[in-house]
Amino acid sequence: MSLGHPDSANSANSANSANSANSANGANSAKTAESAHSIGLTQAEVDQRIAAGETNDAPDANSRSLASIVKENTLTWFNFLIGSMWIVMLIVAPWQDSLFGLVIVANTLIGTIQEYRASRTLEKLAVIGEAKPVVRRDGSDQEISAAQIVLGDLIVLRTGDQLVVDGEIEQSQGLEIDESLLTGEADPVDKHVGDSAMSGSFVVAGSGYMRATKVGRDSFAAGLTEAAKQFQITNSELRDAINKFIRYVSYFLLPVGIALLLSQLFRAKLPLDESIRGTIAGVVTMVPEGLVLLTSIAMAVAVIDLARKRVLVQDLPAVEVLARVDTVCADKTGTLTEPGMQVQETIPLGDVGLADIEAALGAVAASQPNANPTLIAIESSYPNPGWQITESVPFSSARKWSSAAFVDRGTWILGAPEMIDPSNSSMLVHANKSAASGARVLVLAKSAASVSSDENLGVVDSVALVVISQTLRSDAAETVTYFLSQGVNVKVISGDNAETVGAIASQAGVPGADHPYDARNLPDNTDEIADVLSTTNVFGRVTPAQKQAMVDALHLQGKTVAMTGDGVNDVLALKNSDLGIAMGSGSGATRAVAQLVLLDDQWSVMPSVVAQGRKVLGNIERVADVFLTKSFYAMIVSSATVIFAVAFPFLPRHLTLVSALTIGIPGFFLALMPNTERFRPGFFRRVLLFAVPAGVIAAVAAFTSYGVALYFDEPIFNAQSGATITLFIVTIAVLAQSARPLIAVRLLLVAAMIAAFVAVLYIPFLSNFFLLSLGPERYSIISIVVGLVGALAVGIATKITDQWRRGP
Repeated sequence: MSLGHPDSANSANSANSANSANSANGANSAKTAESAHSIGLTQAEVDQRIAAGETNDAPDANSRSLASIVKENTLTWFNFLIGSMWIVMLIVAPWQDSLFGLVIVANTLIGTIQEYRASRTLEKLAVIGEAKPVVRRDGSDQEISAAQIVLGDLIVLRTGDQLVVDGEIEQSQGLEIDESLLTGEADPVDKHVGDSAMSGSFVVAGSGYMRATKVGRDSFAAGLTEAAKQFQITNSELRDAINKFIRYVSYFLLPVGIALLLSQLFRAKLPLDESIRGTIAGVVTMVPEGLVLLTSIAMAVAVIDLARKRVLVQDLPAVEVLARVDTVCADKTGTLTEPGMQVQETIPLGDVGLADIEAALGAVAASQPNANPTLIAIESSYPNPGWQITESVPFSSARKWSSAAFVDRGTWILGAPEMIDPSNSSMLVHANKSAASGARVLVLAKSAASVSSDENLGVVDSVALVVISQTLRSDAAETVTYFLSQGVNVKVISGDNAETVGAIASQAGVPGADHPYDARNLPDNTDEIADVLSTTNVFGRVTPAQKQAMVDALHLQGKTVAMTGDGVNDVLALKNSDLGIAMGSGSGATRAVAQLVLLDDQWSVMPSVVAQGRKVLGNIERVADVFLTKSFYAMIVSSATVIFAVAFPFLPRHLTLVSALTIGIPGFFLALMPNTERFRPGFFRRVLLFAVPAGVIAAVAAFTSYGVALYFDEPIFNAQSGATITLFIVTIAVLAQSARPLIAVRLLLVAAMIAAFVAVLYIPFLSNFFLLSLGPERYSIISIVVGLVGALAVGIATKITDQWRRGP
């Protein structure tokens, strides 16, 4: 919804605008008039308050400093564990066996840099997308950032504004504030002079002025941010699954590590340094240290890519959530239609002349404290005749009408025909006929009695219909087609006339648009609403509370819901949805609660956002497949080493090499490659179905190769080389299976890793460095044969588990 100025009436009428408050505030008119002409703080007073620290320096839940990013990437439990073992390894073994520590350092640096880049990019976009409050200083209104507000500032309140500080109302022109996000109270609260207002609430109707009484960390919203808001983060299946993996692996680390050390010392009779080296090799390999890192990097890169498309991501997991969305609820105005409206025609309904109708339209439009796009269109077509206002009721999305009373002119009402004169069947027939073309239709009516926002309208005389044209966005139909092709259901939910919404939705290609549903007939029960939603996609005359209830009903059906909107009437639904998406030109309250903000108002960018989410989810699943395979084969090999009381089958440098070539390096590239696969629920289950059999096969093959070499009395060096070669062959097969479909770039990546391993085997410097060799000896033949059998087993196992992975 476009935002106007509280003094947006024609200049000829400005002297009377202070007296146009709702009649409920008549007792305060003298104080109101005085407040309206207040100069606010002077610049000297502002400077004095800044010097005293009385500024709105509130915590920002979305802001991350470099120090916090470094701390989050560095001071982790796994980094502490691996860092400690790195230090021990440097003491007891050759430095080549400590390479795993350098890998952790490199990973941490890469992760920190990527997250810092993403954070700075978001901060730059946030400045552009920031809702800027208006304050009155030195007698003039100034738009400033929320952080620049000081104690005692006089803040201009307009429909759609979110309050960023606590304050006391000093002027009210039909001011209604929604506090539901703070108190849970569903109905807007009428605010009169002297009433308090809390930060975090938002204006749904009327206008006024508020004196800031609590700013910064003293304000109500700041307390929410520090105490609770940080925990109200977007639900992320990916994050939850990875945390579950890590938790399960953690349970095995200590007992397996202790058992392995004791086995090496007392059963295999190895020296202390050799025992420690083997134990550390097993424990380090169990840790999926790079999985969290690569997930963060993939998310950060996605955020940067979206920023280039002018999409502000206010909650990092939101990138993932849109890939899981199966239902998109779109507002009509500003989402499917182009911004801006024009009066198409005015249709007289009675004996009132066209000149008087046009004068009344101009007067009603000018009487409103801040004009929405509809009133702006009327105001631009019909000038203000200068009628003297006695009282007015501002437009509200819940009421769907506004009114104004004038001296010697009576009371005039402008709004939705069905809400103003529902019993006038002939007028409604005319209105629906015009609405069927996709136009917005209002009725201008006259009332003999005064009108109040707290009471239902009485008998009115419908004078004229006003037809306002709206144009479908050129890219709306293409975007709807994309969603439908991807199995995403599109529902259009609007406060406009059902016939109007149906016509626009039909042009956009929304299924079922020829049978729009009038939400005035919507049941109150959530289960019954869910039944209606299961068969209907287009809704008109929806109130803000009904939008919220419809999102709740979709959740009841197990749907993952994205809600797009731009007006204050969309705030509650955006807050309740799985993913709230606001237009950059939308109200400040709408942008504040949304996880994504489309800064250029282009709904057509949504397919790009979906693609980013799918890329993150699909690629991280590939990476998780190989990381968890490593954890499983490390646990099994370590357990087998304990059971058979032998030296550990690998040197730490061997596992570092295999992990780097089959997991770390390819995983980094796989995490960032394009991926258009549709989202499927069950991430945790699918990864386990892949990783468990693959890990078992890799462990059995490697330990078999090692055991056979020892059985034929091969030196430990040869046995370990053979086990490493076998492990590489099997795990490169695991990588190839995870990277499917093996398009050219992925095939090239797998081939490059094989070439790198062969280079290590045959380049003397590298062969000596990693203590690996491959020749015509018996252990080499055994290792290759066992490795190839293991690779074949991986292929067969994957073919079997693929059937289960496609399950529910």
